[in-house]
Amino acid sequence: MIKPHILFDNTKQSKKIKNFLDNSIKNSSINKCNLIIVIGGDGFMLASLKKYNKYKKPFYGINGGSYGFLMNKFSTKNTIKNLSKAKQVTISPLEMIVKNKLNKIKKSIAINEVSILRQSRQTASLKISNGSKTVIKKLVSDGILVSTPAGSTAYNMSVYGPILNLDSRKLSIRPISAFRPRRWKGIVVSEKSKITINNLNINKRPISAVADNFEVRNAKIIVIKTNKKIKFNLLFDKNKSLQKKIKIEQLRKDTN
Repeated sequence: MIKPHILFDNTKQSKKIKNFLDNSIKNSSINKCNLIIVIGGDGFMLASLKKYNKYKKPFYGINGGSYGFLMNKFSTKNTIKNLSKAKQVTISPLEMIVKNKLNKIKKSIAINEVSILRQSRQTASLKISNGSKTVIKKLVSDGILVSTPAGSTAYNMSVYGPILNLDSRKLSIRPISAFRPRRWKGIVVSEKSKITINNLNINKRPISAVADNFEVRNAKIIVIKTNKKIKFNLLFDKNKSLQKKIKIEQLRKDTN
């Protein structure tokens, strides 16, 4: 028996979907529910996953935004029926540990990607390491992006990163508007990697580190790794799984 707790963002479409569900199924408390329905866009889903994952319930997203890659399509005819037949996908986030120029440590997780971005008109000057191995001694660019497979169709794809299968066990590292070296296109590494990014010129070329939508300014050292201890369980309609969505994007990219 479905006992959902419903979350929705403050848009006209999301409220319309919420009203439909209120007339169709009973809304349970967060403690007594057996799944969490999230109505909105991908950004609202990411925020909801981080806030409510402590309840250890699966999440079913209904798209009330524009694209909604992590969401399911709303249908007055099929949505209630689809809830009971949805298939579960489990993903783990990236963990970002940042030391700023005052040597304060801040941590956050990223389900899609960690973005390192220049904070001023000056380009960023970065050293990138994978464990004890130096990947790039000095990258001059607008920044760099480290993406999970789940996030590889988002910002990663816009900087020409590869779309990764959910079961690839890989991470994508891609430069953002690389100036030097011009020909470096980035790399794909194991999800077991420990990626360290050093700001080579903290005072003249400040950078921000952003885990999905959580920003740390004036970053000095950023360490990024997959946190397998954290599991997010996402539900998708039977014939429109996240893996299938990724496959469609791969084919779409290849034909462009």
